[in-house]
Amino acid sequence: MKIKKFLPLIVFGLGVAVLALVYFLIILPAKNKPVANPQDESALLNIPLNNRPFASLTPTDDGHYLDMVIDKIKIPAVSMDYEMLYTLPDGRTQGVPGTITLNGQTTIERKLLLGTESSGHFRYDEGVKEGTLTLRFRNNKAQLIAKYTTQFALLTNTKTLGSVDEIFKATLTKLPKGFQVVMETFGVPADAPGDVQYGPFGIFASNNTPLVGSVDATSYKISRYNGTSWVSSFDAGYFVGTAQ
Repeated sequence: MKIKKFLPLIVFGLGVAVLALVYFLIILPAKNKPVANPQDESALLNIPLNNRPFASLTPTDDGHYLDMVIDKIKIPAVSMDYEMLYTLPDGRTQGVPGTITLNGQTTIERKLLLGTESSGHFRYDEGVKEGTLTLRFRNNKAQLIAKYTTQFALLTNTKTLGSVDEIFKATLTKLPKGFQVVMETFGVPADAPGDVQYGPFGIFASNNTPLVGSVDATSYKISRYNGTSWVSSFDAGYFVGTAQ
């Protein structure tokens, strides 16, 4: 009879004890466990300019695609995420994301659509003028080890080829055909011809007709990579500025 009298108190006490054990053994340790901040980029690899991958976005003749090439990948990464974002004339933002398992590849190429595709039907976004390209390199634990971001300008019918941030600007002597992209390129295709203080930037054109003009950066010695060496002549390609 006495046990029945105190049974509710016993059950209540056991319940409190169980809750206390759950709190101290599970909830409290979980609360105090440090959580990795996915935005913390303080541990990213510091890679010298000459060893960074270099990027290009080359527009097609109709301006509907950007041919993305990432070359000279030396980062000890297992995968690379890419994300191209661009702004529509009405202010909306569209994105083209992707993830690539590298498997030792040092060059990656993808054709990125400015628009949407569904069941073989395409809708192209017209009037795109600028956007961003972001690359994220990850190790075998999917941890971020390197990240690069650049803005790009998509231009047509203009003699002024400038970057979105207006740091780089080239002036042409005659109106170019087709479309041109101006962007920072992260790295350089070959060892830079000195201590780079300006750039690297790239001009990538849909048309193979040579561009005639000059880069508006008189305080630097401007060099362009022509596929084999750094030269002083102007055309589409990769540009860096070194001390005069």
